[in-house]
Amino acid sequence: MLVRPAAPQDLPAIQAIYAHHVLHGLASFEEAPPSVEEMQRRYADVTGQGFPYLVAEERGEILGYGYCSLFRTRSAYRYTIEDSIYVKEGRQGKGVGKAILTELIARCETLNYRQIVAVIGDSANAGSIKLHESLGFVRAGLLRSSGFKFGRWVDSVYMQRALGPGDGTKP
Repeated sequence: MLVRPAAPQDLPAIQAIYAHHVLHGLASFEEAPPSVEEMQRRYADVTGQGFPYLVAEERGEILGYGYCSLFRTRSAYRYTIEDSIYVKEGRQGKGVGKAILTELIARCETLNYRQIVAVIGDSANAGSIKLHESLGFVRAGLLRSSGFKFGRWVDSVYMQRALGPGDGTKP
């Protein structure tokens, strides 16, 4: 498996992976899958700001993708980023997400970010929670019933990890 920067030609596969999560899961709180064109706009926004946007590929098949973006847009948050990881249906639990997140962390540390936050949809999303814990994230909070999808209330789990020296030094 190769983890590499995503390219525009990967966006139809990325959109298909994300659409599945939107339609069948609680990792995303979107309820209608965005079009390939919308995913292209989002990709351009993330990469245009200099953030990493990666795919995991095996024999030409996109197995998952992930990217980082600002956690919040207010200036005091400028050293804190948020990760987003989505793995193709049937490939979860096989190291795809871990490979992507490991590379995202490494790339963001070289960009001088100091904290990375994961906002995980559904407190029962054990796979994502365990993935983040395995790479040093700790639970930072829980927003109970912060989303309503598939006819029920859904929590958001906040996890956080220091990058580089974290808050041990000023940026």
